[in-house]
Amino acid sequence: MSSSQFSQTNEQDDHDNLTLFDDFGRSLDCYIENSLEYEDSIYLLLLPCNSPVIILSESEENEDPELEETVIIEDESEIEAIFSDAKAVLAELDLLLHNTAFTLTITGELPPLDEENIWNLEIDEEDPLLEQEELQWLASFYSQGQKYNICAPINPILFVARDNQKEGLQLLSSSDPELKEVLNELLLEDLDEE
Repeated sequence: MSSSQFSQTNEQDDHDNLTLFDDFGRSLDCYIENSLEYEDSIYLLLLPCNSPVIILSESEENEDPELEETVIIEDESEIEAIFSDAKAVLAELDLLLHNTAFTLTITGELPPLDEENIWNLEIDEEDPLLEQEELQWLASFYSQGQKYNICAPINPILFVARDNQKEGLQLLSSSDPELKEVLNELLLEDLDEE
């Protein structure tokens, strides 16, 4: 992931906050869940303050519903094209959609979890850090003749950032070699503190 600018704020809660900025100037407020000094850098485990959501499209390539492919919308131009429709649908649930850095987020109270609205998304990649994701379905909508679904991950989305004097703050991607070891340490420390 590209390097990010950040600013730190002190809120009156249990966690310090940090604001990440992407290359487009969008921001994402995060709680600093944990930090770790490792090899001349400080690693931060970050949790978005607002609820992340993803937008999925259903592939129209297959006639057979059993073979239907679901795709996570990540293309910025496609998100921009459907954003107002997605925002309007979520507003009906008293949720406000934000086009924030690194992930879409919503503010407002998520509906209670209902077994019928839990989806399992199997990620078809050879990345050992990625696995099946459970999602809470929130809404569906059509835009430009295509059906989209808006879902919130049930498990929290966490970001890991490295801060050192040479490069500043950088988000780590799943391909960064030190990510797995650092993430394990950050999560283990977090569990020990509970």
